[in-house]
Amino acid sequence: MWIDLKGVLIPWIAAIISMVVLYIIRTLTFTILQRWAQRTETEIDDIIIKSIKAPSLYWIIAVGLHIGITISDIPDKYASYLSKSIYVILILSISIAAANLSGKIFANYVRKSNLPIPTTGLANGILKGIILILGLLIALTVIGISITPFITALGVGGLAVALALQDTLSNLFAGIHILVEKSIRIGDFIRLETGQEGYVEDITWRTTRIRMLPNNMVIIPNSKLSQSIVTNYYLPEKKMAISIHIGVSYSSEPEKIERILVEEARKAVGEVPGLLADPPPNVRFIPGFGESSLDFTLTCQVSEFTDQYPVQHELRKRILAKFNEEGIEIPFPHRTVYLREEKEWKGRAG
Repeated sequence: MWIDLKGVLIPWIAAIISMVVLYIIRTLTFTILQRWAQRTETEIDDIIIKSIKAPSLYWIIAVGLHIGITISDIPDKYASYLSKSIYVILILSISIAAANLSGKIFANYVRKSNLPIPTTGLANGILKGIILILGLLIALTVIGISITPFITALGVGGLAVALALQDTLSNLFAGIHILVEKSIRIGDFIRLETGQEGYVEDITWRTTRIRMLPNNMVIIPNSKLSQSIVTNYYLPEKKMAISIHIGVSYSSEPEKIERILVEEARKAVGEVPGLLADPPPNVRFIPGFGESSLDFTLTCQVSEFTDQYPVQHELRKRILAKFNEEGIEIPFPHRTVYLREEKEWKGRAG
């Protein structure tokens, strides 16, 4: 009975007690670290704490099992198997922590430094995938499995996998090409050749997600997107020109119309969100002589694509109010129709 108690119960009790004690220490430690991180200005400490918080549970389990094995009387053969299992747990948990930490630090660094590198799901997935694969290979080496046949098998089977997953791989490499080329970035407002337009939400390993203005999501495969004609309204910069066409009566003075339009546009700068003062608004007598009106074009600069709608809305209201105040007529299209009596027409025909 004493041998059974010493060989089975005591190691388990020691392992469980060790895990409980370590868990309490872990909880107190993370509580103190989180309070300290909240008082600091940098975000790196918050990222590190969040990245290692979950994997630290596996470290507690590994340490508890190691203590239990150390004081147990199990044969060396089985102890060796358990020790290798502990090493695998440690290696994989450290790999997960390193993958999460590297992904978050990468995204934080790119965001703060304003580098033209997209922090998308594809970029993070590649970075994390490399670290996890390295961790898996190390774990296989630790437990005595040679990775050379594994790598050889991957090389031989890679061709068959590539043939079976042609569409998936084409989307993957198309996504990588889009990220490297930087012609489409996260947050850009784009229009597809099929007519859909919206903000680029994410570029994943297979698809690109575009959020349209009605808040609907367009999901397009990366391979199709890379072959499509795309208009990017955020390149080379966000601000863009808009044109407003105005028609007035032929009795109006072109110089007066030009002055009124420019003044109203300049007054609206600072009052209408999205309307820019530089370059200044300008008016051209284009397209010119219409069928029933003198046609002008007012050109202004807005901050970005979606600002054009509220800016045009406000400017048109201001221009209409000013025209009414100045007595300037906006004509309706009209045509002159000549009527002839039937007798007169027949007489001339004979």
